[in-house]
Parts: sequence; C-alpha cells; structure tokens
Amino acid sequence: MNASVDLAALADEGVPGPVLARLAAARNVLAVSHEHPDADTLGAVLGICLLVEARGGRATAVCTDAVPPLYAFMPGVERFRTDPDPDEAYDLLLLADCATAERVGEVASRNAALFARLPRVIVDHHASNSEADEDDWIDPGAAATCELVALLAVRLGLPLGLADRALADVLMAGIVMDTATFAHPNATPRTLAVSAALVAAGAPLSDISRRLYRTKPDTQLRLFGRVLDRLETTPDRRVIWSTLRVADFVDTDAIPAHSEGIIDLLAQSETAEVSMLLKEQEDGTTRLSVRTKPGGVDATVLTGTWGGGGYARAAGATVPLPLGEAVDVVLAVAGRLTGEVRR
Repeated sequence: MNASVDLAALADEGVPGPVLARLAAARNVLAVSHEHPDADTLGAVLGICLLVEARGGRATAVCTDAVPPLYAFMPGVERFRTDPDPDEAYDLLLLADCATAERVGEVASRNAALFARLPRVIVDHHASNSEADEDDWIDPGAAATCELVALLAVRLGLPLGLADRALADVLMAGIVMDTATFAHPNATPRTLAVSAALVAAGAPLSDISRRLYRTKPDTQLRLFGRVLDRLETTPDRRVIWSTLRVADFVDTDAIPAHSEGIIDLLAQSETAEVSMLLKEQEDGTTRLSVRTKPGGVDATVLTGTWGGGGYARAAGATVPLPLGEAVDVVLAVAGRLTGEVRR
C-alpha cells in the first residue's frame, strides 16, 4: 500500500475548504494553544506556524502559560510567547486544540481587542466543542489535533519532514500524547496512517514515547506517590479517585506540570468504570480530570455537569467548589452515571 497516496486521499476528504482557504491566504498568523498546555496543543500550534512559514508567511506561537519542561524536546518549543508580539500586524487568529474559546486562558482577556478584531479559525478534535462555525474545523473522529494539522500539511502540498523533520516531530508528539502511545481507543486507522507517514518522514516514535510516558523526574514520582497513597474507591469499586493538593507541590518540590499523567495511572484500575483526579486550585476551585472505560460512562457527560468537556473516554472540568466539598458532589454524579452502566 502506498501510504502517501492514501494520506493524500484522506487529506482531500478531511480538510474543510474554508479552513484551507483562510490559512492559505493568511500572511501573519497568531496561533494560540490552550492554557496548561500538553503536547497536542503545543505540537498543533508549532505545526501551524511551520506550515504558514513554509508558504512565505509569518507566525507567532502563543501560550498563556510557560511551557512545562516535559516538552523541551519538541523542536521550536522555545518560540512560544505568553502574549502576541505588539509589533506584528496579524491577519488571522488560530486556536488549536481548544474545546472552548475560553480554554486559551488569560491571554485572551489581556488581548481582548486584538482577539475580537481578528478573523478566527478553530482547529480542534474535542466532541464537546460547541463554539465552532462553518469556517472552523472540529473533527471528533481525530485522536489528536496534531492528526488534523498533518492532514492540513498534506492538503497544502507540504512535506511532513518539513524544517529538518521538525514538523514530523512535533505532530508525532501530539498524537503520542493524546493516544497514550496508541493505547486509547481513539486511535483509528486514519490516526495510524498519519502516524506511519510521520515516522516515514523521520519522527522518532520510540524516543518521543519514552520522553512522554517513560521518563519522569524523581520529584514527579514523589508527587505520584502522594496521590496514590490517597487512593479511594466506592464500595462497588466502580469509581476510583484521588486528590492532589496545593501543598503536595511544595512538599515534593514538584511543579504543576508534574501532575501530568497521574490520571492515566489511576485509569489502569481493573474494576473502575470511572477514574478521577481532583486537583485543589489556589483560587478555591477544583480541577477535575476523568477517564472512563469504553462502552460505559461518557466522560463529557460527567464533566459537562460543570461546563467542562473533552471526549467520551477522557475529559475535564473546573468545579467551582473547594476540594473538600467538590469530592462529595463529583462522587454523587459519578456514582449515578456508573449505576446506569450494564455489562
């Protein structure tokens, strides 16, 4: 099978014309990730920047938060700014991997006039995204937003090994992150076809997988230990959860980025239909991360109770309650939903 021919057909079929036209016409793109970034949003933004620049345009990568050290291996990650460049004359705002426009964080409020003035395109794969219009590209069938950016590159006639394979590297990182190295059920035949093409273009799949999932600093392991020590389950063992407190970061010398991956560890529970991590926030709210088993509870239904989103097997929300109160409220909803699951 000729992978490049198949991928071209997938790109022709998948990339919406309005998105292609807007991006092709843009000469100076402001590409923005979501707050608390992961490899998918970072890779998608960097990928968009590389595509725009390969066509002779200019692009700025923005994330309201500092990029966690975990992602330092991604080529070009140092180019991220926390705000747009005031000296640039942007003609397009692109939001990558943002389930809602608010997901970009405080950078939007700091630059409200600019964000309101610019024409906007959203490229995202979250089923819960309800803010898109006809000029946006929301594809819940994609395992990662980086999968969509790879198709966009092919549709634009640009090589996936662009920029001394930097494009392939950053897009592969996003796919590896959002599929947990192809372990999640969101990895489809198209995901695998895109990934095969990225590997053929030079992306070091095994090294990326090792860096994202099998390499952790000792401080992060100590943080994981605290969360695991608090592990609890409901009497029927169908809901498993733990908590992460602000003081845990101080006590272990960890940083917020080190909490990445804890929820996926909890989700390895043999019996739980729903796995949850509740993180105490300094503003008095609680951040909820959820993973669910295939064929059971839809994680977006659970997190949607508090206006959150994501996709069926993995979602998140901010619960407007302090940690102690949030646990009881969230458990009540999770218990009701798991009670409806019949296997």
